[in-house]
Amino acid sequence: MRRKANTNLFAIMAIGSLVLIAGLGWFLFSGSGHSSSSTGDGEKVESLFVYCAAGMRYPMEKVSKAYEDEFGIEVQLQYGGSNTLLSQLEVSQTGDLYLAADDSYIRQARDAGLLNESLQLALMKPIIVVREENATITSVESLASPDVRVALGNPDAAAVGKKTRRLLTRSGHWEAIEKNVTTRGVFKPTVNDVAGDIDIGSVDAGVIWDSTLNQFDELKGISTPELDAGEATVQIGVLNSSQNVTAALHFARFVAARDKGLVVFEQTGFRVVDGDKWADQPELTFFAGSVNRLALEPVIKEFEEREGVSVNTVYNGCGVLNTQMKGIVETDGNGFPDTYMACDTYYLNTVKELFEPGTTVSETDIVICVQKGNPKGITSLKDLAREGVRVAVGEPQECTIGVLTRRLLQEAKIYQVMLEHNIKTQTPSSAMLLPSVATGSSDAVVAYYTDALNNLDKIDIVMIDSSLARAVQPFSVSLQSDYKHLGYRLFDTLSRSKDKFESVGFRWKLGG
Repeated sequence: MRRKANTNLFAIMAIGSLVLIAGLGWFLFSGSGHSSSSTGDGEKVESLFVYCAAGMRYPMEKVSKAYEDEFGIEVQLQYGGSNTLLSQLEVSQTGDLYLAADDSYIRQARDAGLLNESLQLALMKPIIVVREENATITSVESLASPDVRVALGNPDAAAVGKKTRRLLTRSGHWEAIEKNVTTRGVFKPTVNDVAGDIDIGSVDAGVIWDSTLNQFDELKGISTPELDAGEATVQIGVLNSSQNVTAALHFARFVAARDKGLVVFEQTGFRVVDGDKWADQPELTFFAGSVNRLALEPVIKEFEEREGVSVNTVYNGCGVLNTQMKGIVETDGNGFPDTYMACDTYYLNTVKELFEPGTTVSETDIVICVQKGNPKGITSLKDLAREGVRVAVGEPQECTIGVLTRRLLQEAKIYQVMLEHNIKTQTPSSAMLLPSVATGSSDAVVAYYTDALNNLDKIDIVMIDSSLARAVQPFSVSLQSDYKHLGYRLFDTLSRSKDKFESVGFRWKLGG
């Protein structure tokens, strides 16, 4: 009897493989991986092609229809198991987006160079499912009973199957359950196929996603400790093969918007994430300390062009920016930044209750800049306090360089003397200090190394021997932003911009 069951299983698997190969061949031959007329140069996009995990079929059909109705762009959905789809897109190297039932497949696609941005949609976990009247199956151990016919997702095709195998291997149940499935049950290519077999009674039980259960009225779910540990994150990613990345990102934002696609996902039983608010062309407000400007401008331009969004970047001294932020909060006004990159952690810390924890991106030295040839012979901080030396510094209430300079001079025990005799000018940013020494109206200024590099034809640089002579630049996303995920993707773009920061004199700190 077992030999007959195995023979039937192998026959079914062989036929299924032939069907899959034939379907994939048609897919590649027909060129349906992308039928848009857009070439990324502004022409109208006619369609987008999405590799879509089968378990997402019900919400994605509704979301795609809503998107087509609103924007006139057809969304073609290719359904299958997450692993099967990943294999298809690896071979075809076509298509615009990939929606996987588990973020592990998104990571694989990214590691293989197939995918760039990804947006979170929902959370799921595997559960045992039986028909409503079944009262005998109550645990993972039940699935190993020879009296129970079990359907599972194929671990080499479906995300739920891969997750089930990993969890039950960890708990020590997989070997017995796999044997039972092989002899009396069935492995299915998608989670919907597993649920369908249980629904029609061809098997007694199976393991599916908790979100899939909501699509079947006659089934009930059973949570178990072994499977509860396998929560998966549903994500949609933009493929590098897309011929119009901006259009693909536009659709991905629609799917992941809390007031668009995620409404449908929640209605169909998914536990959705807190997505961004929908906007056809969102505008991020980005407050950035002035020291970051040279490095940030090309990064922001790249991000705007790829995402099809606007970034309203406000550069100023961080003291000024923080005063603006506090004023907006106190008056319940508009214009609070979605993202903030301070000149130093000092100023992020003063508004930390308004932002996510910051991530250090870069750092730069604080240096003394003197007139070309150093006519005053300045070699250290203490030389700045000599009689007759005219010094310009940042204003501590308005900019980070002012705060950090004051700290340096206090450490050297010369701040009060300099304040009374040597400090002739205080400015609201580091960049504004350099003209005074370049034109000779000051003998020295204390500024950022990155600003000084742009004036080497007019000034000389004197390094400061102190551990305090540096500024560390953190990036953070506002807690109240309607576009948190868009802000995180801006950070992702920034995190790939090491060369841009180093080219203007920063030391790169991400990942170090």
